[in-house]
Amino acid sequence: MWRARLLMAAMAPALAFLAGCSTAVVTTRPAPVPAPGPPAEGYEEVGVASWYGTQHHGKRTASGELFDMNQLTAAHRSLPFGTRLRVINRDNNRSTEVRVNDRGPFVKGRILDVSYAAARQLGALGSGTFPVRLRIIALPTTRADATPDTQDLTPRLASLPSLLAQTSKLLRAPSTFARP
Repeated sequence: MWRARLLMAAMAPALAFLAGCSTAVVTTRPAPVPAPGPPAEGYEEVGVASWYGTQHHGKRTASGELFDMNQLTAAHRSLPFGTRLRVINRDNNRSTEVRVNDRGPFVKGRILDVSYAAARQLGALGSGTFPVRLRIIALPTTRADATPDTQDLTPRLASLPSLLAQTSKLLRAPSTFARP
């Protein structure tokens, strides 16, 4: 019992350090469902969309960039980041162009989440959901179009072996605690 407590006490700083090294955003969202085949320009989907704004403003999107509710962006379950879409509100025939930079929606029956700015242009702010038709205008041509540059993790990972060696050394050291 005391060894388990010692092990937990020794591992806590290592786990805290490793958590600090992580740049991944942990979410409870399910994994995106891949499209049946590679999408092409002109591909269309018809379904229900929703919009998101202030509650996500300034938070990281799945592509790694910060969500800006005033930009014309969208979340789609499987289209590549950087894909440009023409979204048409089927209730009023208004349309706008958005760029996919996030994953979602994760509500059954919805095909797209658009930013506040896109919902405003589509005339859909009054309702939570609205019927849409989306069409791929352009796919990203390079990896740089698809995702923003991310920080190089090599320096952080280089210190990992020494941290693990120190933790291992602590675990092998004889205990100075008295047994109850």
